Formats: sequence, C-alpha cells, structure tokens
Amino acid sequence: MLLRPLILTAALSTSKSFTLPKASTQTLTRLMSTTPPPPVPYFAVHVSVQTKPGTSSSFLSASLLNARSSSLEPGVLRFDVLQDKEDENNFLLVEVYKDDEQAPKAHKETEHYMAWRETVADMMERPREAKKFKTYFPATEEGWGYGDSKLE
Repeated sequence: MLLRPLILTAALSTSKSFTLPKASTQTLTRLMSTTPPPPVPYFAVHVSVQTKPGTSSSFLSASLLNARSSSLEPGVLRFDVLQDKEDENNFLLVEVYKDDEQAPKAHKETEHYMAWRETVADMMERPREAKKFKTYFPATEEGWGYGDSKLE
C-alpha cells in the first residue's frame, strides 16, 4: 500500500510531464489530500483480549461463533477476529457499527454475545479492554461492510 503513494509522489517531483488516466486522477486526489475529512457516522471498537495459556483454541472457537452471528446483525458493519502471530494468547476483536449507541447496545443484548461472554469469561488472563474509535476511512458503508461477500 505504501509503495503506490511513494511512486506517485516521486512522479510528481520529477520534471517530466505525464497525464494520468481519469481513475488515477481520482486516486491521486484522494492520496494527496491534506485536509482530513469529517468522521463518518460509523463507530469502531477494538477489544484487546489476553487469554490464559492453554485456552487460545477454545477462545478462538467461541469468538468465531460470536463473530459469524454478529456479522449478520443489521447494525454491524464488520466483526473481525485477529490473533497475534507471536503470542497465540493475544487477540484483537475489531467491531464496526453503523452508529455509536443503538447498534452496540443491540449487539450486547443478543443471545450469541451473552453466550460468548459467559463462555470466555474464565479464559481471560485479565479483563478485556475496549478502545473506542471515530471512523474516517472508508467513508462508505460498502467500504466497511461485508455486503454479499462470502466470508469463509
């Protein structure tokens, strides 16, 4: 990803003249913009979890079951389950909602979330930590959402 902006920046700094195709002009404009856009109405949460040794596989299974069900909720745009490559007990759950109040509240009231929370409670080395984020990019629901994509 970084290579493309570097190539475009290098191309702009040369004395040679060139013409970009229309699609590339739009891409260049987006890449070169220095004005941050306003945040979009979506809401992201990163949940950091450190599991007890020997529980990572069970935690992953329970979290994938929760993520599959969560991805079908109308207020959920993304629900990613990530595991650290170097520490199998370190997980990051990335949740993106359509708003910052109703969708997360509705998620926490679902049967699958409550079952997940109860199932993994004793697997955690320490209480899970949630960090909340404003979102800027992608700026469209389609950019965040799964759409009709096959997820597995």
